Amino acid sequence: MIDKHGSETTSSVQLRQLKPKLSSRFKEFFIRHLQVFFYSLGLLSRAPFATLLTASALGIALALPAGLYVILDHASQLSGDINSINQISLFMKKGTSEKKLQQIQKELNAYPEIAQVQHINREAALAEFQQNSGFGNALKALKNNPLPDLLIVNPSMTHNDPEQINQLLTRLKQIKQVDLVQLDIQWLQRLYAILHIGQRGILIIGSLLALAVLLIVGNTIRLAIENRRSEIVVMKLIGATNSFIRRPFLYTGFWYGLLGSIIAILLVNLSLIIINDPLTHLSSLYESELFSLGLMGINTSLSLIASGCLLGLFGARLAVGKHLKEIEPK
Repeated sequence: MIDKHGSETTSSVQLRQLKPKLSSRFKEFFIRHLQVFFYSLGLLSRAPFATLLTASALGIALALPAGLYVILDHASQLSGDINSINQISLFMKKGTSEKKLQQIQKELNAYPEIAQVQHINREAALAEFQQNSGFGNALKALKNNPLPDLLIVNPSMTHNDPEQINQLLTRLKQIKQVDLVQLDIQWLQRLYAILHIGQRGILIIGSLLALAVLLIVGNTIRLAIENRRSEIVVMKLIGATNSFIRRPFLYTGFWYGLLGSIIAILLVNLSLIIINDPLTHLSSLYESELFSLGLMGINTSLSLIASGCLLGLFGARLAVGKHLKEIEPK
């Protein structure tokens, strides 16, 4: 800032001097953390077998809830595609005109809870039944078509839980031209109950195994602190702060979490590949291609890596905070 006499004010001079100081401090802070980041990795690389054992234990602990989550995420495919389960069949009354059917179909498509409405006319339904039932010649003897027009209603994915489906069924039954509304709502309720139990089970198992990860990392860091006890005492004697001493151990926990997450991803994907062949064979027996398991998606993998790294950091932080206070120069 410049005053009315054209000279620079004191505040602007101080601000201009402060900027390079902040920049140099941030640069120094970043360099120190980067050095410790690779230094901790170097310490782990000196004992590759012990590091691999610890990371594998973490990977197995993380793989179980992650694998169950992926399987539950594919539960809609394994149960025969949730959209086909939710299909509602509307059998129309005889004598309903084509114009009225088109009007009803248009009105239903405007419902926010309905994704699509498909019209199957009587003639097409009879032709399909003759082809698939094995009674083609017998049906040809009928003078009149006994089948009604049919509207297939597909609920939207945002309105597919049993309570919302029940509300939709109530609305559809109020249409005068509808003779019968058909949906196996009990099967849908059972399916969602099973999925809900699966979600709760994964939450419980995941919480217990997350605690196991914390204990494994914490115990590993505790042993590392004990092995470097004399070094820590010397560092404290020469004036090193607790944050400086703590930093390598925190990054060690981070590396364990990262390596464990990578191993967990490999284990889960390998398990899915092994399971996928029997599921594909089962799918072929049911003349369906719905029974298949894909590999872990990018978002799921990144979430697993982030969870592993955070658990590693947190476990290391708990261990260092407790045991570092017990080490004091005498």
